[in-house]
Amino acid sequence: MVPAAAVASDVPELTLRGLSRRDEAGWFEVRAANAEHLRPWDPTPPNRVGVRQTFTAYVKNLNREAAAGRCLPFAVEYADALVGQVHIFGIARASELSGNAGYWIAREVGGRGFATWALALAIDHAFGAAGLHRVEVNVRPENAASLAVVRRLGLREEGFKERYLHIDGGWRDHRSFAITVEELDGGLIQERIRCAP
Repeated sequence: MVPAAAVASDVPELTLRGLSRRDEAGWFEVRAANAEHLRPWDPTPPNRVGVRQTFTAYVKNLNREAAAGRCLPFAVEYADALVGQVHIFGIARASELSGNAGYWIAREVGGRGFATWALALAIDHAFGAAGLHRVEVNVRPENAASLAVVRRLGLREEGFKERYLHIDGGWRDHRSFAITVEELDGGLIQERIRCAP
């Protein structure tokens, strides 16, 4: 099931919510306007053959993955406009209870902490309502903005993954970061943002 909306109290107009078919025009508009901005960070198919699907099929697939408990997909909305997405994907249950986080934010709202807040809200939802124990975030070493996000949230660096994901035409190395429920000691990761210098 698509997760319920969550609002960051320190950024009252920033909301996480499920993506719907009504978002099609806005989603394509923001993705087109940010194509070059996102190109160095977006995963690509290694065989250069993309899976073509309609926006409706994309939303249905996200909803199906959410209903199966394999993904927590969110649209990031600011001032009633879609400005990005954050997902907890690849969720493993049973004795692992973990998932990986991925996100993107439009360039026009970058540098305002929106990616940090969106990731924090998604992690808090994953640890709360979704019952996960661990969330991992993998970042290209060249992605200074995303490295600042994981630092601001105090995620623990776990190592280096060589040729981890196919991005922008090649297999790209990533630095790996993670956090577990125990590291928050019963609190929320959002509280780390409020306490950050």
